[in-house]
This record gives sequence, C-alpha cells and structure tokens, in this order.
Amino acid sequence: MCARRGDRSAGDVDYGQLGRCYSNYRQPDPRITGLIRDAVGDAQSVLNVGAGAGSYEPISCAVTAVEPSASMRAQRPSHLVQAIDATAEQLPFPDKSFDAAMATFTVHQWSNLSEGLGELRRVTRGPIVILTCDPLKVRDFWLNAYIPEVLDAEARRYPDMTQIVAGLGGSISVKAVPIPFDCTDGFNEAYYGRPEMFLDEDARLSCSAWSFATPRRVSESIEKLSDDLRSGAWDRSYGTLRKLPSYEGCLILVTQA
Repeated sequence: MCARRGDRSAGDVDYGQLGRCYSNYRQPDPRITGLIRDAVGDAQSVLNVGAGAGSYEPISCAVTAVEPSASMRAQRPSHLVQAIDATAEQLPFPDKSFDAAMATFTVHQWSNLSEGLGELRRVTRGPIVILTCDPLKVRDFWLNAYIPEVLDAEARRYPDMTQIVAGLGGSISVKAVPIPFDCTDGFNEAYYGRPEMFLDEDARLSCSAWSFATPRRVSESIEKLSDDLRSGAWDRSYGTLRKLPSYEGCLILVTQA
C-alpha cells in the first residue's frame, strides 16, 4: 500500500491523497507515445500542461512542464525537467512561447476549460495536442455493469468534444486511440481484458474517478467482480476481450494543427 497525504491539487481530486502510487501504475504506453509524438511533429519546444508524473513527455526536444500538485511533481523521474507549480488557466509564459503544447488526461481537471484552452492558444505557436476521453462513450465499458458510479463520474467530468473543438478553434483532428491489450498506462479501459487488475486497490486509486464512489460501493463492486472471476461469470460475459490485441473505447486524441 502506498502512503497518502493531502496537498494542493487542481480540479476536483486531491492527488496528494490519490496520486501517491500514480507513477507505479500509470506508465506511458509506447504506442500511445508514438501517436502523441507524431501529432507534436518537429516542435523543438513543447509545453506540457497538467504534466503530472511526466507521462508522454517527448524527450527529443525542450519540454516545459506545468503541474499544480506537489505530490505529482515529486513523482517525476529524474531524467525529466522539474515541473512548474501553475495551472492551465494561468500559464506564466509570454505569448507564443512554445512550438507546441500538449495535455494528457488533464482537461477534465481544469476549473475552467475555456480559460485553459485559451491559455494554450495564447502561449503556443504550433500544434496543440490533447489526450482525453469522449464522455459519450465512457459508459460503454464493461466496468459500468459493476460500478456505474465510477463511469458516471468520468462521463460527467470529461468535457464534450464540441467544447474542446470550440475552445481550440482552427483546424481540428479528432481520432480514436486504440488501447493495446498490455497497455502500461493503467486508466480504467487499459484493463479491458485484464479485469483482475481492478482487485488491486492502488491500481484503482490511480484512476481518479474511483474516488467518487463511496467505500461501501467500491467494496461491493469489487466483491462482485472477484466472485464473477472465480465462478467464470465474467469470462462468460466478456471473455472475448482477453483475446483482443487492442480495444477501441473512449480514448481520443484531439489535435489543433
């Protein structure tokens, strides 16, 4: 069990409490990394907003990272730059400071999406790349049959694509991101064919939406999942997912060229 303590965090989750093990379970997946790198293009300077522990930051160019949670900043590996304590809504940089900007699994935490996207536009000369989830597809995942409170929370938190597209402006590309079976980034759908991972409390806590369900409901849902795995009921309903090399769920890549 990882230690947990509070700290200042942006958005609706205290990552001092929930993010102490984040870097153990949320390792950037190299296949998703490749998609982000291609979207960033040949940028020499990249701003990473809501950078967390540094997932998906390119290492071939100069990166400036912004992260408001001290707990998350402390989990950044030593080969990455130290993150600046700031939020998306108030970026401490002059206009057009960066060739490109990126934001992965973070826009749902921003207190004001419009202001945050406006700041990204202000400080960026080139492409803006956002990895997020489509709220209209979140509840399609099998986990919804066990604990709908978690996926309801995710669906409420993730902004609609029309909001992101309108906030970015310009020419926008929205692409579904295939999730590999052995995905190393442990968001909920990364375990589409590995349901046993949800029995690990720290794996669950590395997905912030679990914090929106009561401890009682989490306990009940995990007991049900555990029973279904032992009895074979889960495999009878969803076992074909164990054989899929990748899964197309709600994960999307939004790019402003």
